[in-house]
Amino acid sequence: MNKKDLRIVFMGTPEFAVESLQTLVEGGYNVVAVVTQPDKPVGRHQDKLQPSAVKQYAVSKGLPVLQPVKMKNPEFVEELRSYKADLQVVVAFRMLPEVVWAMPRYGTFNVHAALLPQYRGAAPINWAVINGETMTGVTTFFLDKNIDTGRIILQKKFPIPDDADVEYVYDGLMHLGAQAAIETIDRLIEGNGHIESTEQTVDEGTELHPAPKIFKETCKIEWKNNAKKIYDFVRGLSPYPGSWTDMKADNDGKDYTVKIFKTQKTDRKVNGEPGTLVVEKNRLFVNTTDNLLEITELQLSGKKRMLTRDFLNGFHDIENYHFAD
Repeated sequence: MNKKDLRIVFMGTPEFAVESLQTLVEGGYNVVAVVTQPDKPVGRHQDKLQPSAVKQYAVSKGLPVLQPVKMKNPEFVEELRSYKADLQVVVAFRMLPEVVWAMPRYGTFNVHAALLPQYRGAAPINWAVINGETMTGVTTFFLDKNIDTGRIILQKKFPIPDDADVEYVYDGLMHLGAQAAIETIDRLIEGNGHIESTEQTVDEGTELHPAPKIFKETCKIEWKNNAKKIYDFVRGLSPYPGSWTDMKADNDGKDYTVKIFKTQKTDRKVNGEPGTLVVEKNRLFVNTTDNLLEITELQLSGKKRMLTRDFLNGFHDIENYHFAD
């Protein structure tokens, strides 16, 4: 078997998945069709349809694109079957029913942006950074009936620097995931359809960290945490969707919502209640439960993202505010 003989259907939606699809196409692998989400309504009146990043790339390469609303739809299932895929590759897509993932003779594998069984779920990159992990990676595994529990094919590790935000890790894992997808397919080809895989196991005493979908409420900062935890929380959500806090007036002033994109740890001990602010010239610090945390980039509601010194130049009564849980 060679890569021209192996018929592949690719499934994915965001930019993260485009890297893997592009690597397959440019590497000469036989991608016969692409499955992605339906076009998304955008604009003030939701009157324009925005195709996914995967669809845009697939169309540019002349690949057939399928966009089912429901994965169990009989018409979609029959259309998918008509491509006679030997293998399906899934990157950042949605949960598949058995009628879909069991269709190809060599099965369906997923590229997951974590070292399974850790960080099963929709937002593994964010949660790894939020939890202060120093190492993450990608896993390829065969899909089964449960979410992110299938047999592991291979894993590749990726270190997380202490000053890295989620964008840095996202970019790194995007490229690493494409490499893992190619290596997985090559192993399958070399094995003439057979590839080694192992069941996911959890060592006794090991705590599993989930990676559930992130909502707006998830992103609110709790100032009654220590500085390191808040520091990791902010970088785990930066630049998107962004952590946020309520900025409350101590008097009768206007309240605001503030997104915080970057902070800096200090070794200075607190001198007030969690969430209270300390202003020193063009620098802004906030009290936590142990050390002061410096805010270096933020965005006031209705304004653009800016450096703190620029924010302070235009917001002259910051001393009359505090960040609220």
